[in-house]
Amino acid sequence: MRRHPSSFPSARSQQGAALYVALIMLLLLALIGIVGMQVAGMQEKMSANYRNVNLAFQNAEAQARQAECSVEAQVNRTAVAGCGATNVEQMCDNGFDATSWAAQRAMDDPLANTQMVRSVGKCISGNSSLAMGVQPESEDPNPVFQISAYATDYAANPSADAAVDTIFRP
Repeated sequence: MRRHPSSFPSARSQQGAALYVALIMLLLLALIGIVGMQVAGMQEKMSANYRNVNLAFQNAEAQARQAECSVEAQVNRTAVAGCGATNVEQMCDNGFDATSWAAQRAMDDPLANTQMVRSVGKCISGNSSLAMGVQPESEDPNPVFQISAYATDYAANPSADAAVDTIFRP
C-alpha cells in the first residue's frame, strides 16, 4: 500500500523538537556525571582522613604500650627486650590534666610523639597521710600509673593527631 505524498508533513511544518529533547537529555546526563564525580572525590577525601586519624590513634596506642612495657620492667625489675626507658613522675597530685597536656602538643613538632607517665598509686591507695602525693616514696605498695600518650599519623607532614590516656597496674 502506497501512501499519498501529501500525507507526510512538509519540511516547513517540522519544528525540530527531537533535537531539543536530545540536547536536554545530554545536559542532564552531564550534570549527573559531574555530581557523581564530586561525590566520589568527597568519599575519597573522607576515607583518607579516616585512615590518617586511625594511624594517629594506633601510633598513640603504641606509645602507651611502650610506656607500659617500660613501667613493667621498672616495677618488677625485669629486662624486656624493646622497652625503652621512661621517666616516671612520682608526684601524683601535681595538677596534671591529660586533656590540656595533649592540647599543648603541636603536630608540626618533630618530637610530637611523646608520653607522660605518672605514679598515682599513692593518691588512690587510701592508707596515706593527709599530705599524700607531696613526697615521693621509695616503694609503693599499690603501683598504679597513669599513662598519657600523644602521636601523629606521620613523622613528616602530619595531618592528624590522637591522644590516649590509660591507667596501668603492673
